[in-house]
Amino acid sequence: MTKGRLYGLGVGPGDPELITVKALRLLKAAPVVAYFVAKGKKGNAFGIIESHLDESQTRLPLVYPVTTEALEPPLCYETIVSNFYDESALTLSGHLEAGRDVAVICEGDPFFYGSYMYLHDRLATQFDAHVVPGVCSMLGGVAVLGLPLVYRNQSLSVLSGVLSETELKTRLQTADAAVIMKLGRNFEKVRRVLAELGLDTRAHYVERATMANQRIVPLDEVDPMASPYFSLLVVPGTKWQA
Repeated sequence: MTKGRLYGLGVGPGDPELITVKALRLLKAAPVVAYFVAKGKKGNAFGIIESHLDESQTRLPLVYPVTTEALEPPLCYETIVSNFYDESALTLSGHLEAGRDVAVICEGDPFFYGSYMYLHDRLATQFDAHVVPGVCSMLGGVAVLGLPLVYRNQSLSVLSGVLSETELKTRLQTADAAVIMKLGRNFEKVRRVLAELGLDTRAHYVERATMANQRIVPLDEVDPMASPYFSLLVVPGTKWQA
């Protein structure tokens, strides 16, 4: 029996019209559509593509056992999530071994902070795996903010807000332009570093870029206790006059 093919499909940052033609074609043709989702949620990625599915396609939710909640010792987030990806890969391999193609949808791009990459690492050596790139959240963010990101020979740093205050400061000091993701509970720390470096006047904040509930908020008005996971800060490169 011929094994099924694995597809990692980037479906864009939130606006349903930002899915690529190729991703949409492969999505509609896939017998099995898998998607990551938190407990009790439908999931942003699934919401983007739900209207394109028909009843013949198997919907396969991959439900995270934990997300951002604090865990009591001896529970370990890394171990729990690693086991989850192992189990999810086994579930997908069952369909692939049976000859069914599986499309794993991923908000943004599959290889840019995308959960699909952890399945790819586990399955790509065993099955025919293909990745379709998608519009990632930072590009959706600069588009809605109306900010050119890097000019000419400028370099771009993409940073995680989870980094320590010292590490963030070190990396931002030498960056021509930067995008800071994974804010949430890290927002106040990041804002403090930007202020210390004098970058707060250049920084722009957006929540849920390109989604229906998108918000652009002045940096000093952001409630640090309410910054969602789907938020980012942009420090664009210094404008260059052509």
